[in-house]
Amino acid sequence: MRIGVLGAGNMAGALGEQWARAGHEVLVGARDPGRAAALAERIGHGARSGTFREAAEFGEVVLLAVWYEGVADVLDAAGPLEGRVLVDCTNATGPPDFTLKTPSVAGWIAERVPGARVVKAFNLCHESVWRLAPPPVDVPLCGDAEAVAVVAGLVRDMGCEPLHGGGLERAGQLEATAAFALGVYFGGPEMGDPRGMFPPIKIATEGVGPIAAGPTSR
Repeated sequence: MRIGVLGAGNMAGALGEQWARAGHEVLVGARDPGRAAALAERIGHGARSGTFREAAEFGEVVLLAVWYEGVADVLDAAGPLEGRVLVDCTNATGPPDFTLKTPSVAGWIAERVPGARVVKAFNLCHESVWRLAPPPVDVPLCGDAEAVAVVAGLVRDMGCEPLHGGGLERAGQLEATAAFALGVYFGGPEMGDPRGMFPPIKIATEGVGPIAAGPTSR
């Protein structure tokens, strides 16, 4: 599959390398040709470089991997994305409080480029996680069913399992999860161990205990 990458930063490199290693064709697009070329060389496996527009035109799937503050300019530079599956891994968060700056980045992107098929994905982990082989996480995805199926294949090519999170209207929940997790991780020792936030899957799904039973069972 042809994958165009918008951005030449850490997330672009981590995900681009995973997919290039799996045999996909990758073209990195950036405003600075030198940065794009340098990242393509680091990715290897035949990866190439070009402009934002060239990456957008090249990709059957396009990865948007830039800081939230630069999304609008990058989309303008990329040009039409009609029919493309556009993978959005951005988070509208920032220190020190990691609060959301918009109801849903993915929804805003979908409104800005209505011809694209936006899928929210890869926004819950630091780029260092995506560099592992394989990354030790499952990957929630939000978007329309056909676009999600395409991205699910790319997730499996990385050695991960996709988690179907519903339509794009639920992307804001993924983004809020990222904001909450960042606040916990960077909140210092007084926040405790974030691994204790969720019960074992058996308890959460088989009606054992108060979480699954809910208040109506009383």
